[in-house]
Amino acid sequence: MVKIYGSDLCPDCVACKAAFDDYGISYEFVNITAGMKNLKEFLKLRDNNPVFTEAKSSGYVGIPALLSEDGTITLDWEAYLKEGGLSGSTAPKTGTACRTDGTGC
Repeated sequence: MVKIYGSDLCPDCVACKAAFDDYGISYEFVNITAGMKNLKEFLKLRDNNPVFTEAKSSGYVGIPALLSEDGTITLDWEAYLKEGGLSGSTAPKTGTACRTDGTGC
């Protein structure tokens, strides 16, 4: 089962979860804004994996981050779905943006 690191405050994470729900894909959601334990778990992953380099240098948090059972990490949930023969969700993005400029996560 895939583990999704994200936040219910993040519009990209909300859309990701909606798409997984729409397609009936099982996942574990780790809400990094729900508590310090979850945040520390995510930061340990983010700080030790080069997948996050571009996101960090661009001022993004790096969520939603999908961790597959084989240890593969991707920040592109729509590409993850496409690889499985699916497409993104039509659910609207809601919530506040994660960047200080009001865009993206």
